[in-house]
Amino acid sequence: MGIGEIGPINNYNDYKKIEKKNNGKKIENSDSVEISKEALIKSETNKIMESLKNTPDVRADKIAEIKAKINDPDYINDSVLKDVADKILDLFKI
Repeated sequence: MGIGEIGPINNYNDYKKIEKKNNGKKIENSDSVEISKEALIKSETNKIMESLKNTPDVRADKIAEIKAKINDPDYINDSVLKDVADKILDLFKI
């Protein structure tokens, strides 16, 4: 059994590109995106919330500083106690 000459199934050589005529008009293809004010605010809020989630709850350096001050016998005196008492009274508006 013999197979004779078979031509190409898809003859791409004869393909001719069809060009569209624009009748002398210049066509500009450009894409644009507009982001709403609400979306920008939401995006900024999400960034801040993510930053807060990654921030540790405890600042070890401040705790160490306060512990050092509390353990220092010269730190706690009448003026410090008076200032703390005044701030507590202001907090409770007494």
